[in-house]
Amino acid sequence: MKYYPIFLDIRNKPCVVIGGGDVAERKVVSLLSAGARITVVSPEFTISLEGMGEDGKILLIKRPYQEGDLKEAFLAYAATNEEDINNRVYMEGEKEGILLNVVDEPDMCDFIVPSVVKRGALSIAISTGGASPAFAKRLRLEMEERYGEEYSVFLEIMAAIRQKLLTKGSVSDKNKKIFNKLASSSMPDMIKMERWNEVDETIVSLLGEDFSLASLGIKKA
Repeated sequence: MKYYPIFLDIRNKPCVVIGGGDVAERKVVSLLSAGARITVVSPEFTISLEGMGEDGKILLIKRPYQEGDLKEAFLAYAATNEEDINNRVYMEGEKEGILLNVVDEPDMCDFIVPSVVKRGALSIAISTGGASPAFAKRLRLEMEERYGEEYSVFLEIMAAIRQKLLTKGSVSDKNKKIFNKLASSSMPDMIKMERWNEVDETIVSLLGEDFSLASLGIKKA
C-alpha cells in the first residue's frame, strides 16, 4: 500500500484515544510529546494513564465508547481489543471525516505510524507501507546507531545560528551558502568527540566572533 508521507502539527489540537490499555498508553505518550490535547475513553485505564489524568495532562472519560466521542477530534485512535467497538469507532471516523488509526487494522486506517528515530529537532520516519514491519524496525535500529545524540546538539546550534542571522536581517542567498557549508561539515563528529574548540572555530570562520557557541547560548555537554 502506498502512503503520502507527511508530518502533522497537532499542537493544542484535540485528539481522542479509544481504549485504556498498554497500546492506548503508547499512543497517548506519543501524542503528548507532540503537544496534543488528549481525551481517552475507556472503562479501565493503565496505572500510567490514570497518573497522567490525575496530573491534568490528559482527560480521562471512564466509560465504554459511545458514538459522538470523536466529535470535533482532529485525529483519533481506536486501540481496544474488541472488534465491535473498533468497527463502530471506524464508522464514526468515516462519517465525521476524522483522521483515524484502528490499531492492527491497516485497511481501517487513514494513516499509519512509522518507525521513528528522534534526535531533538531531527525526526527520521521509516515505513515499508505495511510490507515488512520487521524490516522497518531493522532500519530504525540502523538509523539510531548512525544518527546519535550529537545530531540533537548540531541542530540546536543550526537553529540558533539561523535565528541570529534572521535577527540581523542577513541576505538570504548568503545564508544558504553558509548553511550548506555547515550542513556538509564534520561538526556532528566534532560534537560527538566533544571537540568543542573545533566546533567554535568552524562556526566563527564562517560567521565571525558574534556566532561563537557562547554567543549563541549553546551549553557544551
